[in-house]
Amino acid sequence: MDSPTVLAAGNHFILPSLLTEAVTEATGGAVTAGAIRELQLPWPHTPLGKVAEVDEASGTEDQLIEALQGVRICVTEHAALTERILAHCPDLELFCVGRGGPVNANLEAATRHGVAVCYAPGRNATATAEHTLTLLLAAARGVGDTHTDLRQGVWRGDYYDYDKCGIEIEGTTVGLIGYGAIGSRVAKVLAAMGAHVLVHDPYAAPEALTGIAEQVGLDELLNRSRIVSLHARLTDETRGMIGRAQLAAMPRGSVLVNCARGALLDYEAVCDALESGHLRGAGFDVFPEEPVPAGSRLLTAPGVVLTPHIAGGSRQVAHKAARIVAAEAARFLRGEPLAHCANPAVLGH
Repeated sequence: MDSPTVLAAGNHFILPSLLTEAVTEATGGAVTAGAIRELQLPWPHTPLGKVAEVDEASGTEDQLIEALQGVRICVTEHAALTERILAHCPDLELFCVGRGGPVNANLEAATRHGVAVCYAPGRNATATAEHTLTLLLAAARGVGDTHTDLRQGVWRGDYYDYDKCGIEIEGTTVGLIGYGAIGSRVAKVLAAMGAHVLVHDPYAAPEALTGIAEQVGLDELLNRSRIVSLHARLTDETRGMIGRAQLAAMPRGSVLVNCARGALLDYEAVCDALESGHLRGAGFDVFPEEPVPAGSRLLTAPGVVLTPHIAGGSRQVAHKAARIVAAEAARFLRGEPLAHCANPAVLGH
């Protein structure tokens, strides 16, 4: 084959070789490794950013235009798909994004150009749920501050003082805002640990909560929960949903966790609540600005456990994402319906 028909645009997480291997396996060898062109994108060594009109993308338009020449199918995680790229790559028919939503693809332009865009829902649900629990437990027991003290050679016995002791999960009311693939997994583990789990999610099916959690309104959840964890999608409705008033409604000495989206939360208000002692701890994997600026108050606020947006980062996730997008490529080549198409209107053409 003179010109490859598939582009495996990987990065340092979902490696191009993983995508190539997954495509050859999913297609039963109909697409061989020799028919797949590999492109190495710089994420996560270079942060995601805006590429032309799309967000959270990696690489440049010129780089993608060159790599996509003669390509029918692109499997990727963060490669940009813009109006300009589409205009210069007329052979492209399918663009598969190995993440929960194809925000790095211009869906309107893709539809106009007849390119189907797929995504990979749930590929990091288990990893993110486990990481949420890691931060939740660490924040509840003050692991961040005690770890820092010990690394600096300070042994502080006063952490055993009654008013500084942490929170057990058993018997504690924990509120989850959002009950999708991640929130539901977190709820099951917390319930198994003996927590009383509250959920605020108007879209959650009542039967999905049976025996696990209690559905309540947001105000009630905040008033009753000693620990609150965010799992909502970022929409116009949820942006900034937890601000000063909501934090003030939480019991004094509560814990807050966010592994969802930074824009759900007013972090300045959180820092005030931590410094005043209204919140005893917090665990964050996502932030309003990434990377976190050197002067951010979060870096010095008491009781905080921070990780650099790695909740979805496990080796299993890389393989799951590669398999999901490869399976879509295989369905497309066999003429079968796509499982996760973000612009199904294009399929009629």
